[in-house]
Amino acid sequence: MTESRAALRYARAVLDLAIDRKVTEKVEQDMRKVVATIAESKALRNMLGSPVIKGVTKKEALLSIFSNIHEISEGLIALLVDNKRIPILNEVALKYLILNEDLKGAGVALVTTALPLTRDLEQKLLNKVRDLTGKEVTIENRIDESIIGGFVLRIGDLQYDASIANKLNRLKTEFTNTL
Repeated sequence: MTESRAALRYARAVLDLAIDRKVTEKVEQDMRKVVATIAESKALRNMLGSPVIKGVTKKEALLSIFSNIHEISEGLIALLVDNKRIPILNEVALKYLILNEDLKGAGVALVTTALPLTRDLEQKLLNKVRDLTGKEVTIENRIDESIIGGFVLRIGDLQYDASIANKLNRLKTEFTNTL
């Protein structure tokens, strides 16, 4: 929970700076690139979470991977490394996207899956969410292998958990309560 609050604070600060400099769209593109790249690369996710790899190495690797990003986005990476918060980079990027979409009047639906969504599945999900909410939304896919399968859909304060891990936990609880 504290990581989520910290990520929100960093995202708000980045958004405020981007608004002041009138570069919210450029920083949004950077944050989408960060989310997509982290979602596609298990090695990158492992590197970000590794306590063994030094912060300087992580910073150099990230700035090399994201070579054409705005100076605000570069500053965010440097700040997260300096504050030993680089593992929350993906969370900060997602929070930034949500805050920026809210600012623009559109919504963001966070979908957590064990594997990246295919374009076809993402489009079907986008259409379904648009029908349910009546709002124009964008889909942000977060990868979390611990959910085993299925998905967790979060739109604003609403969450629908159709993950295998959640179903197994409910089964375990039911089984334990019946003994």
